[in-house]
Amino acid sequence: MPACELDHIVIAAASLEDGADFIRERLGIEIPAGGRHESMGTHNRLMRLGANRYLEVIAVNPAATPPTRPRWYALDEPQMRARLENGPALIAWVLRTADIIAAVQAAAVPLGAVTSVSRGMLSWRLTVPDDGHLPGDGVIPHLIEWDGGARPWEALPDEGFWLQELTLTHPDAAWLTGALRTLCARGFSSVKVAEGEKPGLSAKIVTPAGETVTI
Repeated sequence: MPACELDHIVIAAASLEDGADFIRERLGIEIPAGGRHESMGTHNRLMRLGANRYLEVIAVNPAATPPTRPRWYALDEPQMRARLENGPALIAWVLRTADIIAAVQAAAVPLGAVTSVSRGMLSWRLTVPDDGHLPGDGVIPHLIEWDGGARPWEALPDEGFWLQELTLTHPDAAWLTGALRTLCARGFSSVKVAEGEKPGLSAKIVTPAGETVTI
């Protein structure tokens, strides 16, 4: 079973401007521009959260040609669109692996098809369900394997923010813990699983001033 590392967390927004405003209000930083995902009809902004982790804000790109398939991260689902009308939300997380095929085969839960994606100098493979839904309503991660070459956090300025902890809540915390253990041999040192009424995510981010902000 391959080892994994937490790669990034995903905040979805009704618009990229809403997402940038959310980060500015919560963390006091102008989140850097990212780019466009032509195959998915989305665009993003990124900020670094330590040595090899980052935060992604993603939204439907209104200027893009609609994709021929459902967009990732449930962005086409009516429930998600209604949710984001109330404000941006932390909806997903992504684990990095060096062997995505082996990790998918070992998983006890369906993760979706391994999909090749590129953006500028970046190229990667990501698990994406065919209908675009969030595995486990977001508490089951997407898996990513970066191809050789550039990786996004390397080009992002280090502003002194870092991810202290990602908390996953689920009505059956024992089930979720067991499911995660089938994905990777390790990689969950900053991931906490807790009992909750419904699936959800929250993250604690430490600012350069030492303040901990929960999103």
